[in-house]
Amino acid sequence: MSGRKSAVAADSKLAVKQAKKKQRSFASCFKRDWQLYSLLLIPIAFCFLFKYVPMSWLQIAFKNWKIKDGFFGGDWAGLEIFSKVFHHRNFMKSLRNTLLLNVLDLLVSFPMPIILALLLNEIRNIKFKKVTQTLLYLPHFLSWVIIGGLAYQLFSVNTGVVNALIQNLGGNAVNFLQEDTSWLITYIVIGAWQSMGWGTIIYLASITSVSPELYEAARVDGANRWQQMWSVTLPCIRSTIVILLIMQLGKIMGGSFERIMALMNYAATEYTTTIPVLVYQWGIQDMKFSQSTALGLFQSIIGLALVLGADFVAKRLGETGLV
Repeated sequence: MSGRKSAVAADSKLAVKQAKKKQRSFASCFKRDWQLYSLLLIPIAFCFLFKYVPMSWLQIAFKNWKIKDGFFGGDWAGLEIFSKVFHHRNFMKSLRNTLLLNVLDLLVSFPMPIILALLLNEIRNIKFKKVTQTLLYLPHFLSWVIIGGLAYQLFSVNTGVVNALIQNLGGNAVNFLQEDTSWLITYIVIGAWQSMGWGTIIYLASITSVSPELYEAARVDGANRWQQMWSVTLPCIRSTIVILLIMQLGKIMGGSFERIMALMNYAATEYTTTIPVLVYQWGIQDMKFSQSTALGLFQSIIGLALVLGADFVAKRLGETGLV
């Protein structure tokens, strides 16, 4: 027993020494590179000022608030504002459209970067590979205003290049952006085209960390290139896939406000009323600040719950979580 106690005491002393050593090392690093650490003040101040300070205005969701009331003004209404939001005629429609658009977007847009990364990884011509990566990544830098303008130019019924090609091949013109179902399909396809390059770069970076010895062992066992992708590449980048999936699930209740606003029109309105659009209409156009804030808070809470739930499931399954 005495020997065990002395061993435990020695371990605790060693842990204390290591902790002190780490503290000294951090202090020495800070003293040596204080200029670099001081640069962190800029992003920290930016994050605090524009991310955390605005959260104090969430109190508006529980008040009958107007601009003239000031920051601390307005009468407390409790959950009455949320009741008005949930019973509004457009709430269920916006909730349905938000889930529909984002679930379809997840089903289509999420696998595309994985497939493209696997295909690009098999290309042996380095120059062709780099050019392809660049072309795939370029749409990520375009704003949705530009993409929306290009979409209306390309998919116009009378003057669009796509419809002109379809008619020259003997088909009939398609109202890509003027009919509800066609608008929905076009919305999903354009979103997948715009976002797939960014995800492809991330997965390619993850693939480069796969040990070449695993591929050599698979080839020795007689695996072809398809079997190597399925049995080696995908399992090795599974943690990256899980993390990006968790992050994507957090956007299920949000979606791209700019994307909808850039592609929406008065002819196809069935799927354009979403929660972000409703928050904008209530808060900016109708000046219903309390209801807009309450709806935005509801959206954020559900998104946070989805992220935490997905992260919990990933950890239970043995995958890498966010925290």
